[in-house]
Amino acid sequence: MIPDSFKRDLLNRVDIVDIIQRHLQLKKAGANYSACCPFHNEKSPSFTVSPSKQFYHCFGCGAHGDAIGFLMEYSGLGYIEAIKELAAGAGMTMPEFEPRFGKTKEEVGPDLYDIMQRATQYYREQLKGSARAIEYLKRRGLSGQIAAQFGIGYAPDGWQNLQAVFPDYGDKSLKDTGLVIENDAGKRYDRFRDRIMFPIINQRGFVVGFGGRIIDAGEPKYLNSPETPLFEKGRELYGLPQARQAIRDAGRVLVVEGYMDVGALAQHGVGYAVATLGTATTPVHVQKLLRQADEIVFSFDGDAAGRKAAWHALEVSLPATLDNKTIRFLFLPEGEDPDSYVRTQGKAAFEELAGRAEPLSAYLLTQLRARVDTNTAEGRSRLLHEAKPLVMNITSAPALQLQLLKRVAELAGMTQTEIEQQWDLRRTKAFASAW
Repeated sequence: MIPDSFKRDLLNRVDIVDIIQRHLQLKKAGANYSACCPFHNEKSPSFTVSPSKQFYHCFGCGAHGDAIGFLMEYSGLGYIEAIKELAAGAGMTMPEFEPRFGKTKEEVGPDLYDIMQRATQYYREQLKGSARAIEYLKRRGLSGQIAAQFGIGYAPDGWQNLQAVFPDYGDKSLKDTGLVIENDAGKRYDRFRDRIMFPIINQRGFVVGFGGRIIDAGEPKYLNSPETPLFEKGRELYGLPQARQAIRDAGRVLVVEGYMDVGALAQHGVGYAVATLGTATTPVHVQKLLRQADEIVFSFDGDAAGRKAAWHALEVSLPATLDNKTIRFLFLPEGEDPDSYVRTQGKAAFEELAGRAEPLSAYLLTQLRARVDTNTAEGRSRLLHEAKPLVMNITSAPALQLQLLKRVAELAGMTQTEIEQQWDLRRTKAFASAW
């Protein structure tokens, strides 16, 4: 049999909404998605897909299951074939497996999620006993309630503190989860030492990694878990499980850069913020968030690094953006981040600023104009050259693509038809009828 641990890891990596909407046209229905059931004839939708619980259920015929079950029932695949298809899409290598009749739990392997949960509990207990760590959180404006809500803890100073939780400190699973590091000489030590610990929780509610913030001066300021069988930075967002209800209520999700930003915003009533995990925004992040809300607001520092990160977020957002969704870009005043701004200015001022964030289309055009001199033929030619891959990458929002095409044509002093001919643009039916 395929190991249960591999199945758990696979279901943790895939999103059932993404899997099912490749085959069905899903519509948002509150916290869930709905469609007419593919397994029996019906005129009104009774087939529901739950992003939070990661299962589907039909209230008409009773069909029910996870992503593996859906592929088996919809595509007629066998159990192993369904897992192989999902694993290929998730970039996971199938394990070698064989019937395991008579094998013990120890031979199958440890539950990595359980190990992460035990570590989380240990760090939380350590926070309670560290006056220095508690004082740091208070100084940063985080209450005990927020610390509990996000499961914040503390990794004490010392090389092998986790041995108190895991007596078999040499267990392979501790290295597999990224909790310990093993050097070339085979000596092991805790990855996180003297750091405020932020558990990273996936959409199914399991701790899959940690972000550790140093208390005093030192580098790196933030240390994240490495890529593990449980954790892939480009797929996870810090604070999403805690923010899900606030996102639904606001119809908006705010993407910030730091764990502290998420906590400070929640402390001041802005509960719909999430953070990337020490990595640039990825297409998976954008797709995941657009399933949660009608509007994404990316918040960045106004310095060169922030502008660079914002432009990258724009580029990866283009293929995912939809005509019924809005993506905006917020640049805070110089020297401010969401944490400092909401603490000094308050919730109302921050939300007013977020409400004036620049739409994706406006930001794109502003940046293109800033790069060229449209008073010269050379500048207008360069504008067309730089705009083409961006506009052509808007593949799921034909109306937005057409409007940007018109604006680029105006800036270049050309007609829409001339631009289409120049770009050898063969409009799809959806594109041609969008305007």
